[in-house]
Amino acid sequence: MKYYYHPRCSTCQKAKAFLDAKDLEAHEIDITQKPPSKSELKSMLKYYDGEVRRLFNTSGMQYRELGLKDKLNSMTDKQALELLSKNGMLVKRPFLLFEGGGLVGFKQPEWKKALT
Repeated sequence: MKYYYHPRCSTCQKAKAFLDAKDLEAHEIDITQKPPSKSELKSMLKYYDGEVRRLFNTSGMQYRELGLKDKLNSMTDKQALELLSKNGMLVKRPFLLFEGGGLVGFKQPEWKKALT
């Protein structure tokens, strides 16, 4: 299990507490230092019906600064994944990949259903 997180993200901290409470071990990766790879992002897309927009941190400052709200519709998935793989601050977090599944963001009922 790979757990991408931002050290100062309170939602990531809640997700980590959830994993700890369930005794689920995950390899922790600081998303600001090492974003998910293109292949990991492609894997996650499978779990979100190919909706690349769901992988973006749409409330993030860099997302707004780059004007991605308007640009995303005209981007190919390949272009979007390239952008995400180079800038972890654009990726919705926490970002969790595990055998047979993946989750972005933290909604406890969704995580509970997927992981227990």
